[in-house]
Amino acid sequence: MDDPAEAAEYDAMDHREVNSRFVADLLHFCPGCHGPVLDLGAGTGLIPLLLEKALPGSCVVAVDAAQSMLRLACAHARSQKAFPDFLRARAQSLPCADGAFSLVVSNSLIHHVPDPWSVLSEAWRALAPGGWIFMRDLARPDDLGELENLVALHATGESATARRLFADSLHAALTLDEVRASVARLGAPPATVWANSDRHWTWCCRKPWLQGVH
Repeated sequence: MDDPAEAAEYDAMDHREVNSRFVADLLHFCPGCHGPVLDLGAGTGLIPLLLEKALPGSCVVAVDAAQSMLRLACAHARSQKAFPDFLRARAQSLPCADGAFSLVVSNSLIHHVPDPWSVLSEAWRALAPGGWIFMRDLARPDDLGELENLVALHATGESATARRLFADSLHAALTLDEVRASVARLGAPPATVWANSDRHWTWCCRKPWLQGVH
């Protein structure tokens, strides 16, 4: 989403409730989590700003591949006098060492990339042993009828562009079973992935100190 108009359209949507719930759930399901924190697909930077407040003293690195999104993220940070480290990079190929972060998070990134496995595996690589990973994304509906029902239910009142983006995102998303199969390849328990709404899955897992020990 590196088109300035689409980035602005996305930024104009009200994400406050969704973002606040994401951070609240993160703190609930990942007890004792702390920085350094890596946020993949940080978009316009609203979740990194919440993370800075929720985890005081933690260094927050916010990654996105879209310059237009990061430009808006920097503007939000300046207005709040906050200082996440915004970095333009692809989540499929992160410029960091193995195990560089104690907490890796992502909200609604996976459905944007053509090879979701590359993002999941890179996130797991960047996570330190004993650290927490907390990801949430859309889940692909079983059929077109269910997809249309979800758009009608959750995007009523949004612009035509916003409804189209939501429908496209649902269509591009992984199913719950596909996510579980992917995390199992990494050595994480499939049960650490669950459906948290009629249109979302969450993956929350603590990386074992020794691979293969959960």
